[in-house]
Amino acid sequence: MNNLLSREDALDKVGSQAALMGMFCKTETGVSHVMQVVMQYEDTDFSGFVYHANYLKFAERGRSNFLRLAGVEHSALLEMEPPLAFVVGRMEMDFVAPARIDDCLLVETVFTQFRGARLVAEQSITRVADTQPIWQAHILAACVDLQGRAKRMPKAMLADLTPYLGAPLL
Repeated sequence: MNNLLSREDALDKVGSQAALMGMFCKTETGVSHVMQVVMQYEDTDFSGFVYHANYLKFAERGRSNFLRLAGVEHSALLEMEPPLAFVVGRMEMDFVAPARIDDCLLVETVFTQFRGARLVAEQSITRVADTQPIWQAHILAACVDLQGRAKRMPKAMLADLTPYLGAPLL
């Protein structure tokens, strides 16, 4: 945790060694996860703009990679007794501007709370070239058993995640 890069240094490296998973970086207000996604033809709709539902996929990838890099893997959750999973219970989002094919986007994720079964995150997607905001969201997720009942996160999981708390982005 002590070897976190500045946000600027992390953004320089995201394009190379961490292109698939992204990486953590320190900000003035804590820790965030950054990850690049390049818009492909398959990401667009008939108008040439990125299809709105794809932003949810990019955000999910950002949250999952954040958790994975912090030591919490979805497959390991399913192997616990009882098996656990994360579900999104609420998401408020704003579509700020369109993205187009070949745009390189930055998905930034900050978890602002881990308590009981609850995880609270904020995410933003910006265009790397000009840092133009594209999409942003506030997410409330929960840890649940396979019957969908909320379950407290295991203490070991909370210990892995707590060092990566950050302040709200939005």
